[in-house]
Amino acid sequence: MRNEMVVEFSSVSANESFARVTVGAFVSQLDPTMDELTEIKTVVSEAVTNAIIHGYNNEPDHYVEISCVIEHGDIEIIIKDDGIGIDNVEEARQPLYTSKPELERSGMGFTIIENFMDSVEVISNSDEGTTVRMKKLLVKNKTVSK
Repeated sequence: MRNEMVVEFSSVSANESFARVTVGAFVSQLDPTMDELTEIKTVVSEAVTNAIIHGYNNEPDHYVEISCVIEHGDIEIIIKDDGIGIDNVEEARQPLYTSKPELERSGMGFTIIENFMDSVEVISNSDEGTTVRMKKLLVKNKTVSK
């Protein structure tokens, strides 16, 4: 069975926790382990924070969109902004890279996302925004599909 949800919210840092909880609640119907749920909530935090801080430069008059699809035990999470985009996606995905060193950012967002998800795709164009598409197959479903 396919199930999906879409939510859009203001690009305000306080909404990062809203995004975590919303996706966590949606994914909980699959009965994930605590580690899986923590990983999913962490990647949502990272991607939403990137959208707000890097995509919109902390300007609150924009929106971040999250869509989640559950199908056959797969979880797909898409986080999208219409911000400034990423000039060089490969560079941005390198550990410790940050475009905002003055904010003392660690530059580990994409590295964390890639370590916690089974697949990650980043689509970005200057002045058009960024879409981060992430997929995860829960452990329970990995053993069933073997």
